[in-house]
Amino acid sequence: MAKRSFARIGVSRKRRTFFIVAAVILLATLLAFTGLTLPIPGRVGMSRLKGAPDIRFGIDIRGGVEAVFTPRDFDGQVTAEQMDAASRVLNKRLDDLQILDREVIVGSGSDRITVRFPWRSDEVDFNPEQALQELGQMALLTFRSPDGQVLLTGADVQNARFGVSQVNNVPLVQLELNATGAEKFEDATRTYLGQSIGIYMDERLISDPVVQAVISGGQAVIEGNFTAETANDLAQTINAGALPFALEATSSSTISPMLGQDSLRVMVMAGTVAFALICLFMLLYYRLPGFVACLSLLAQVSGILLAISIPQQTLTLQGIAGIILSIGMGVDANVIIAERIKEEIRSGAPLKLALTQGFERAFSSVWDGNVTVAIAAIVLMIFGSGTMLSFGYSLLVGVILNGITGVWLSRLMIGSLSTWPSLQSTWLYGGQKKGKVEQHV
Repeated sequence: MAKRSFARIGVSRKRRTFFIVAAVILLATLLAFTGLTLPIPGRVGMSRLKGAPDIRFGIDIRGGVEAVFTPRDFDGQVTAEQMDAASRVLNKRLDDLQILDREVIVGSGSDRITVRFPWRSDEVDFNPEQALQELGQMALLTFRSPDGQVLLTGADVQNARFGVSQVNNVPLVQLELNATGAEKFEDATRTYLGQSIGIYMDERLISDPVVQAVISGGQAVIEGNFTAETANDLAQTINAGALPFALEATSSSTISPMLGQDSLRVMVMAGTVAFALICLFMLLYYRLPGFVACLSLLAQVSGILLAISIPQQTLTLQGIAGIILSIGMGVDANVIIAERIKEEIRSGAPLKLALTQGFERAFSSVWDGNVTVAIAAIVLMIFGSGTMLSFGYSLLVGVILNGITGVWLSRLMIGSLSTWPSLQSTWLYGGQKKGKVEQHV
């Protein structure tokens, strides 16, 4: 009797699994397609969890801004190396802002940098000058001695990042200098040992650390009474000013989209119709596994939209192609699993064994395909830039979600549904209509 009671409790819990997973998928779908606005405890105002309406689209879909930057208050001839360094820093700043669809063009033999980037998702007043504020102040970063002598500039800084001390576990800023900056910094710390070296953004002092040792090798840390937030803010401020010279926008204009909102609506409609037809095919051909596949595909689409909209990753046409490719792989994974289950049932295996064997034998095929595509997406994200990053990001997110929804969640839902007596007909899983198959729990 005890064993039977425990078995019944286990079956009851397993039956609820489908409804829990389905409820989570529907909630994620609602959030993905509408977003959510909530009050922030202890703060004034509302916070929005961004969804599909808040996606930042690329220049090709929504248009954007074109601005020309030139050196400000810079004496002497600007070299090609300096302009190249400035363009690299601008690219890094745009990457940090998740602005993937952009162009940073250095004029050949000139002192001009042309930057093109898309509008933010919440912009309705398309003002180029206001949009440029997103890039931040193009100020000149300098390291100065106590008497105001410039020791290093932003051209000498390679990177600054938040870190934690391994000695006392307190926040700090890790500073990395290039080869030229390392030599200058070693001389400066030797000369001003025991004194402070101020870090300035234009004429504003942002940090005034005291030199405690002669530092060589280009690796240094800035310690103080930092919190994690203030240390991270200082690191980002240093990175933002790590330009060879101050830049200013001498002109700006609006870029018209190549496709526009009408084309976007057509793409969304086409995607909706295609998704509905795929679900209809899966339902008619694979029956119950097809129904579960529709839910897992819905979860995959919702997860991709949330992964793009929440961090405000720019979605370009290439990014949309990545989404389509990953969803196609999701369909493929569900088809492989459903076919394996059908083969097991038609070979005479009991339902429970057929489900177990079907998922296990389909796993290697799904795993191999997803891993190879994930590696390609990671390589694109590491070595690519701009629209290539948008494609790699959406593809990688889609592949990861395919593994979660197409394999794990599908297995949970099918395993849960198969415990219901009314859903144990082999016909529902692709077999011939022979009635129920006996199962023992």
